[in-house]
Amino acid sequence: MITKEAAKVAPAPVPEPPEATRPVKYHRAWDEVPRWQIYTPLSIYLVFTLIPFYWILLFALRPAGSTSLVPWPITFDHFEKVWTQRSFGTYFENSVYVGLATLVMTTLVALAGGYALARFDFKIKNAFMLALLCSQFVPGALLLVPLFEIFAELKMINSLGSVIIAETVFQLPLSMILISNFIKNVPYSLEEAAWVDGCNRMTAFRIVVLPLLRPGLIAVGSFAFVHSWNHFLFALMFLNNQDKQTIPVGLNTLMSADSVDLGALAAGGIIAAVPVVVVFAFIQKWLITGFSAGAVKG
Repeated sequence: MITKEAAKVAPAPVPEPPEATRPVKYHRAWDEVPRWQIYTPLSIYLVFTLIPFYWILLFALRPAGSTSLVPWPITFDHFEKVWTQRSFGTYFENSVYVGLATLVMTTLVALAGGYALARFDFKIKNAFMLALLCSQFVPGALLLVPLFEIFAELKMINSLGSVIIAETVFQLPLSMILISNFIKNVPYSLEEAAWVDGCNRMTAFRIVVLPLLRPGLIAVGSFAFVHSWNHFLFALMFLNNQDKQTIPVGLNTLMSADSVDLGALAAGGIIAAVPVVVVFAFIQKWLITGFSAGAVKG
């Protein structure tokens, strides 16, 4: 007679999988590093990065003549002074106009040129790419005299259009390279499938390729906007009237050989920095994706 104990059969042991089929456990180098060795240098770097920003806020928000290290009582007199008395409202509008126009023109031209470099083969393609790369080694200061002569012949001196054209030309080489590399990452078979469905090249590009280029276009457009917003030389050389100047030139007018209004200069610096910070806060995800994808060779 079989007892209950004998009826309970022990389960058969499960054989271990072969070594080749076992999941690989990746070893990360930072797993063995103590956390304090990572966070301590990062904290020190963060402190040294934030100190200049706090110093600017301190001069902009504390009353004139105060030496306190804490901006109390807080005053906005410096902002009111630079916005109304120093015409920073006009400078701000001009900078926005130049930045947006440069963004649109650079993006459109770079999109057309980048598509040609990515999808077509022609004899001077390699030489043209080399010329684009070499143009990045030319500083903008060397272009001031020839550009000034050209705009003087075209009667465009003291016009925002001259600054927009100069900024666009200066940004195009890098923008075209980024856009072309980004388009190379889009499978060519997607366009071919659209052609089979009856689309022409322009329609296929608009429907299939263009939506996939959003991160790259945001990266190129934001880079062009920020550069034109902060650029000083072109606006200084091509614009004479005060009502045509941009924020970088306006900041330069706050400094003289005899004295510097630190409160007004700090307030103007914050006005110049806030739009760029806000733009990057909203587009940082697409910006990182766009630059990383555009830097990969297709």
